Amino acid sequence: MEEDIPQGEGEVAGPKFVRAAGGVVWRRSADGAIEILLVHRPRYDDWSLPKGKVDASDGTEEDTALREVAEETGLRCRLGVELSSTSYVDRRGRPKTVRYWAMKPIGGAFEANDEVDTVRWVGPAAAQACLSYPREAHVLDSFITSVVPLVQAG
Repeated sequence: MEEDIPQGEGEVAGPKFVRAAGGVVWRRSADGAIEILLVHRPRYDDWSLPKGKVDASDGTEEDTALREVAEETGLRCRLGVELSSTSYVDRRGRPKTVRYWAMKPIGGAFEANDEVDTVRWVGPAAAQACLSYPREAHVLDSFITSVVPLVQAG
């Protein structure tokens, strides 16, 4: 069961609090439509947004987001605006907060790896329907309301 953990609480509590970061990676299709990249993690048999835990080598959560997206998808990305974050209790009972940013690929290509066996580029509505976790659908909502209008206007 998910619990809402207010952002900022527990950040100095040490290893019991999990900080993570990721992205809503997007591109335009050949016909100009916006597509979102989803990853399939065979360990959990889920479809999700690329993300991962902050580690000691990361300078910032932004650095974590870019590193994790590259590790999981093979894509180097440019960081865009920050989106909604999620806070919940993870599978080990630890409070976890994940910050997300809009990201646009600037290079690289997907290769299956230990964490992600396949990726899927889909439109925003299909992404909403495909995501395994409602908390990530909320993040995608923030992308749809904050980024998509800017992309369509410009």
